[in-house]
Amino acid sequence: MRKYTPDHEWVDVAGDIATVGITDHAVEQLGDLVFVDLPEVGAEYTKGDAAAVVESVKAASDVYCPLTGEILEINEDIREDPAKVNADPQGSAWFFRMRLTNLAEVESLLDEADYRAIVG
Repeated sequence: MRKYTPDHEWVDVAGDIATVGITDHAVEQLGDLVFVDLPEVGAEYTKGDAAAVVESVKAASDVYCPLTGEILEINEDIREDPAKVNADPQGSAWFFRMRLTNLAEVESLLDEADYRAIVG
C-alpha cells in the first residue's frame, strides 16, 4: 500500500515495515540531485523528524521521517550516485526502510488522490 506525506515523501507499508522515498514532484522541484545524506541503520526517529538530506544544483532539502520507527536499511546506491533518484524516484531510488513502532500513524498518511490534490 503506497501512501504519501504533504512533505513529498512516499511510503510503501507492508506489515510493520515501511520503505520511504521522495516523490516525482519533489524531484521536479529540486532538479538534478548531487548529494544524498541518509540516516544511520539502527537510528530511531519520530514521525516528522528530519531523517535524510538531499542537495541539488538548486537547493538543499530535508527528507522527513513519515512514521515513527527504527531504520533497518538504507539505499547505498543513491548515496553513491544521487542521479539515480532523478531517474526513478518512486521505484528503485528509495531512501530507507524502517520497522514501524506505531502502526496507527499510517492512517494519517495521504492516499494518491489526496496527494495529487495538494501538488496539483
